[in-house]
Amino acid sequence: MPNQPEKSEHRKRFIIDGHLDLAMNAIEWNRDLRQPLEDIRVREMHMPDKPDRGNGTVCLPELQKGRIGLVVATQLSRYTPPGSKLAGWHSPQQAWAMTQAQLAWYREMEALGLMVQITNLTELDKNLQVWEDDSTSDQEKPIGYILSLEGADSLVDVSYLEKACRYGLKAINLSHFGPGRYAPGTRLEGGLTSLGKELIDEMNRLVGTSDQLILDITHLTDAGFDEALERYQGPVWASHHNVRKIVPNQRQLTDEQIQRLIERDAIIGGMLDCWAMDLRFIDTVSDPWQLDIRLEHLIDHWDHICQIAGNSNHIAIGSDLDGIFGTEQSPWDMNSIADLQKYDGLLSQRGYADEDIDAIFHGNWLRFLRKVWD
Repeated sequence: MPNQPEKSEHRKRFIIDGHLDLAMNAIEWNRDLRQPLEDIRVREMHMPDKPDRGNGTVCLPELQKGRIGLVVATQLSRYTPPGSKLAGWHSPQQAWAMTQAQLAWYREMEALGLMVQITNLTELDKNLQVWEDDSTSDQEKPIGYILSLEGADSLVDVSYLEKACRYGLKAINLSHFGPGRYAPGTRLEGGLTSLGKELIDEMNRLVGTSDQLILDITHLTDAGFDEALERYQGPVWASHHNVRKIVPNQRQLTDEQIQRLIERDAIIGGMLDCWAMDLRFIDTVSDPWQLDIRLEHLIDHWDHICQIAGNSNHIAIGSDLDGIFGTEQSPWDMNSIADLQKYDGLLSQRGYADEDIDAIFHGNWLRFLRKVWD
């Protein structure tokens, strides 16, 4: 990343967000993310189908406003087996079709010049240069996106990984919530399924090639975490994860898991879902304002990881904003994703140096990507 201008210019820092479900919001939530945030909220004012209606925090103009010029953007489509209470598709083929609809939305945004896919260092550097160019306003700049698959359920079989690589998939995690075809996920136990082991073996075959994939260990069970790290030979990250020592549930990382990720030179993206930030919060029940859950609470999680690592080289932003929740489940002092810029002052107040803040905002993700894609 080129040197930032002097702070006296009051220029916002460039931000990379390591986890956003943009296409899910566009296709399944039917949100036109080209529109101003208030317009999206007003249009949903009387829609009762989802608890976060009218509470969205993410759209393309707000990303531009917050100088969030590069994101890891997902395809997300879950298969739900008979007997599960979770929402999802009733066959892998339906789940795959949904991911392709989501891909088509990204392509439409590219056709409009609003987004640009990033798959290699040349494209990465071009994206960074665009965002460093002061001759155009940030509101005119496309959002770069790196495509990730959240939960592998939609891969009908392992051969579909090749299809996904052809359209530029760069990261994949095996599970999401509940049962998964490749691995059980959040709130379950157990290790990788036979399909999951087969998928990692196929990913190993791609290590060192242009199709090399990043394994995202987010949402894995403890057993799945151990098996995946032992089996996979390529790069790993935790796109949106917080600390179990502070929020002691299975969804967060233990100190031992954090240490193992540090040893693999992984990046851990801090997430802004209130139940992952504060033990007291119960989703769909609690109120962030009443519990006084603020943006600063995430810094407690970052601090803990820094103490284990001895530096700030492994923490970053993976907000997961609008990941099936909105302002009703986000820090009360955040109105939109553009408020990620508030971490500049908050981190400084907590004693983080200027270079540490740059590392958290973008530098750590960039260092990881340059190493993986070199």
